[in-house]
Order: sequence, then structure tokens, then C-alpha cells
Amino acid sequence: MLRWVSRRATGTEHRFHGADGPRRPGALPEVVGLLVLLVVFTHLHAAAGTDAAAATSNAVALQSIERGLHLDVERGANHWLAGHLLLSHVAVYFYRLYYVAIAGVLLWVYLRHAAVYRHVRRTMVAMLLLILPVYWAVPLSPPRFALPGVVDVVALYDLFGDASTDTTNGQNHYSAMPSLHVGWSLWCAYAAWTALRPARPRVALLPWLFPLLMAATVLTTGNHYVLDIAGSVVLLLAAVAAALLWRRLAASRGGRPAAPDGGAPPAAPGGGVRPVTPDGGAPVVAGSGPSAGASPRVRRRWRPSARSLPGRRGWGGG
Repeated sequence: MLRWVSRRATGTEHRFHGADGPRRPGALPEVVGLLVLLVVFTHLHAAAGTDAAAATSNAVALQSIERGLHLDVERGANHWLAGHLLLSHVAVYFYRLYYVAIAGVLLWVYLRHAAVYRHVRRTMVAMLLLILPVYWAVPLSPPRFALPGVVDVVALYDLFGDASTDTTNGQNHYSAMPSLHVGWSLWCAYAAWTALRPARPRVALLPWLFPLLMAATVLTTGNHYVLDIAGSVVLLLAAVAAALLWRRLAASRGGRPAAPDGGAPPAAPGGGVRPVTPDGGAPVVAGSGPSAGASPRVRRRWRPSARSLPGRRGWGGG
């Protein structure tokens, strides 16, 4: 599956970065649209976390599965972190302030890598749409609520008081599967990787450290299970596939090939739509452009004229 996503991303890069001047969407519609989406998502997310009994039952079943797979490492990892005061504070700050990274990555891609912005934004929207049915169908209590002996590290050193333990504050405390913290950090890494990979492939690997650190944080603070993290990986893969399908459907609905930047295809000199080649560029029309004289299609075959024959004027004669 990862190999498939890599191949798809490579093809996407060629289409995006082959644009003749990619255009970014307007800032105001983007901000308004994303804010509306986040508000709606927050309300629907909060409404899904109301059945504590079902969430606890699902958590017990998940713990049983992890024991069978020898993945039940949450309690031991949590006790290790709880024994290190400085690391516990760092983990809480990292857990709470990761929203800054999400906003920063989105703004950076919008300003500096407009060619891939629409794709990463569509991936973000797809993640939000795909995760809500899971939260509604499978409520799940985190280890800090459902696993005996786990220390709630975030509650001990939280920046927002008792926000992590107050189940009446309107937040969803029973949406452990999949981990949205890990899901968002995976999206950040994917967005940065997509933007950096064409020009700096080695540097593009560094953003993937972010989700690794986030996975370690949510595991050791008692907020998620190992299988929650695995669910976040599946969520990202599904969101990337949905974003690519979204782009294809948008292109086919318009009845013309999609431009590399996700906008309108480049216009032909006569005002029509110029076809787009598979690599994202516009094909060179025979007989046009500064090098048209050298094109094999327009090069005329030389034939000797009567004046240039040997013994005639113009070629050795005279």
C-alpha cells in the first residue's frame, strides 16, 4: 500500500510541478471555507462522544486484541514517562501545541508551494470526512480511562486545567480510534514531503519524524493504544486516495483535462483549451514556436533545382 501511495504521489508531483505558473486559490475563500469546516467538524465530533458504556466496552475488546498480538505496551510506556518529570512536561506541551504545526504547514504550502496546495488541502478535508463515521460507529475510551494503572500525564501537567478529565466540557473524550493527533501529524508530514520531494528528496524525509514523535507522545501519556496509531496510518492512506479520486472527478466533471495546479487547463493561442500531456505540460504544436523550423514535421525535404545542378549557374557553373 505504501508503495502504491509513493507511485501515485510521484505521478501527482509531475502533474503539479509541470504547471505553466500554478495558481493558488483566493485567501479569503480558503480561510472562510476551512473555518466553517472546522467548526462543523468540532460540533459533530463532540456529539459523537456520548456513550461512555459502549466506549469502555470497545476499549476492553481492543485491549484483548492487543494482548493476543503482544502489543499491549501502553501501561509500561506510560509508567516510564510518568517517572521522568521534565519529559512529562515536554510531552504535554508537544501534545497540546501541535495545532501550531498544522496551521504553519498549511500556510507554508499555500504561500511557497501553491502547485500542491489544493492536493494537500483536499487530503485534509478527506481525513475529516472519513474519520467522523468511525467516531460515531466505534466510540473508544483511551487508556487513561479504561486501562487500570495508567497515569493521566496530560491531566497532571495540562496547560488547560482539567480539560482532559472533565467529561462535561463538550469535548469528545471517547474517540481514541483512530488517533487524530497522530492523524494530523501524519498529514503535516505528508504535506511537507509532497512539497519538498521534487527539489530536495532527502530533506523531504525529515518531516516524517513529527508523526513518530507524536505517536510516542500519545502512547506514553496514556491517550491512545498501539492500534489507534495503526488506524491513523490507514486514515492517511485512505485520505490520500480520496483526494486523488476527488481531483479526477473534478476534472472529468468539467469535460476537459485537469491542469497541473488543479485549476483550469492552459489556454491555447486561439482562445480554446490547450490539451495537457500526461506529464502535466502542454504539447508543442508542430510549426509553432521559435524552433518550428527545426521540427521534423515541418522540415521540407531539399530537392536540387535546375539552377543548382552541376554545370548550371549557382553551383560550380558559370
